[in-house]
Amino acid sequence: MVGRCRAFRKVFASARPGPHNPGMDPITLTSERLRLRSFVPEDEDVVYAHCQDPAIRRWTTVPDPYPREAATFFLNRIVPDGWRDDTDYSFAIEPLDGGPLFAATGLHQRGSGVWEVGFWLAPGHRGRGYMTEAVRTAAHWAFTGLGCVRLIWRAEIGNTGSRAVAERVGFALEGVQRAGLLHNGTLRDAWVGSLLPSDFGLPSPVPYLPPREAPPSADPRATAQDGPGAVGPGA
Repeated sequence: MVGRCRAFRKVFASARPGPHNPGMDPITLTSERLRLRSFVPEDEDVVYAHCQDPAIRRWTTVPDPYPREAATFFLNRIVPDGWRDDTDYSFAIEPLDGGPLFAATGLHQRGSGVWEVGFWLAPGHRGRGYMTEAVRTAAHWAFTGLGCVRLIWRAEIGNTGSRAVAERVGFALEGVQRAGLLHNGTLRDAWVGSLLPSDFGLPSPVPYLPPREAPPSADPRATAQDGPGAVGPGA
């Protein structure tokens, strides 16, 4: 159901009080079928194996090729540093009933109240709605636990699988960001979408007032007439 986090059930948290907690301790989120937990160093073999998948290396920002050292660095530096510095919250995704992790998602700080979501899903688990369920769960927590006012999704143009997930979650597609993603040393154009607390029926920590009507498109051929408030060269 787009716009409602029906899969979200409860959050187990160990963190300081407040909507946005510097130095937050890792938490676990659960949904109808999934458990989203923090990565641990013992995940190295599974992360390394999944990131050999050509689609993950092609469409995400993981290194390509993906050596074992990349998995070690991710699990021992990037993940703990992100939670400690309150900048990146990475989650390993595994079946709620037990089993190894088969996907990942993360929330990355992009400014005051703005976060970006990223994700990958291992082959053999695609086409079952797992990624949609996981991203909805992470998004719900971003709005209720992080004070997020705007959640961003981006994907390189052509990544139709990621776009399908974003649309099912309820992201509003906003257009194309030129040179929006850096992948293997090359800038790529990206689709961009956003999700707001109100899309999940949640209140926003900051009031949002959308325009009643779409603003008229600007005509570059029009010439504004000088008036009492006009400022021009030499003013």
